[in-house]
Amino acid sequence: MKQQVIDKFLDIYGGPEQGIKVYFAPGRVNLIGEHTDYNGGHVFPCAITIGTYAAARKRPDGMFRFYSLNYPEAGVLEVPMEKLEYRQEDGWANYSKGVIDTFRKKNYPVRRGLDLFYYGEIPKGLGLGSSASLEVVTGLILRDMMEYTDVSMVDVSLFAQLTENEYIGNRCGIMDPFTSAMGKKGNALLLDTSDLSYIYVPLKLSHERIIITNSKKERAVVEAEYEKRRKECETALMELQQVISIRSLGELTAEVFEEVQEMIKDPVRVRRARHAVTENQRTIQAAEALEKGDIHEFGQLMNASHLSLKEDYEVSCPELDILVEEAWDIDGVLGSRMMGAGFGGCTVSIVDEDAVNEFITRVGKNYQERTGLTPEFYVVDIGSGAGRLS
Repeated sequence: MKQQVIDKFLDIYGGPEQGIKVYFAPGRVNLIGEHTDYNGGHVFPCAITIGTYAAARKRPDGMFRFYSLNYPEAGVLEVPMEKLEYRQEDGWANYSKGVIDTFRKKNYPVRRGLDLFYYGEIPKGLGLGSSASLEVVTGLILRDMMEYTDVSMVDVSLFAQLTENEYIGNRCGIMDPFTSAMGKKGNALLLDTSDLSYIYVPLKLSHERIIITNSKKERAVVEAEYEKRRKECETALMELQQVISIRSLGELTAEVFEEVQEMIKDPVRVRRARHAVTENQRTIQAAEALEKGDIHEFGQLMNASHLSLKEDYEVSCPELDILVEEAWDIDGVLGSRMMGAGFGGCTVSIVDEDAVNEFITRVGKNYQERTGLTPEFYVVDIGSGAGRLS
């Protein structure tokens, strides 16, 4: 892939091949731990082998040029160093521009321009961290080519999140960029979002595969409902803080929550907080199950996660529920749940290798009959975090 990227770079920008460097940042799958990241809880994602490739070459001036093979109709965007502000008409390139702008605001001088070329493999709308992988690969390019020796990969992930939050205006959590930057082949990450402490947990799928199923249900209301859930959890936290000293819902165990939940004045907020607390506990238990090699317990916790997201957090939808129900009905499916923000998007399932073909055939057929939609299936592998291709 490296030489293919270089060849495409030269098609667009010309010039010598000397000085071109190629980088890759992966997407991610969150196995369990949904809507916990902004509640101070744990998440349990892994990097995958598809993501964003990028090539870069230094320029002698202060001009930045951006091109994406995914948006060829946009052509090459040229932006002077002093004009990196957000512009809606710049479309996808805002994610790259924003990272450069974030580095500058963090007092990392950008002394020369770059020619930048991108190719993203992650299909749009799957919720597999495509924008984070684009931001992380851009941050990695700056770290390497501008020789910022004191910038760690954790810093790169934080700058990517800051770009998303402040430059793009999307209040996302740290999970996507952190996983893209810090993923490790053969492992999942148990990440405590309250303090960014983490451990790698070996994901030994000797006879199982991870399958992402795209419901093809478009998520029309997700942004407003996401903000609504955040505010409901924030209010519930403030109510609980009247009787217990906590900084986030992620600090509570399910048992303590049962004792203090009466302080939450609205039954809807009780359910939202219950999900945040119990999902965090399930995520910790899931990591422990994998460390013991108990993939079956892990699958049961995935199933419980879906029910909580459906009933307490109310971010599922009929289409996702049907995909999960159809998956649960197949021998060889260890666990299946909705993944991501909800109201559409994807499910993630762990399936015995011998049942993969049956899973794709039966779930696809039954889902289409029940919804009229044709799902898409992706069997994904666990990959490494972002890096330069040697």
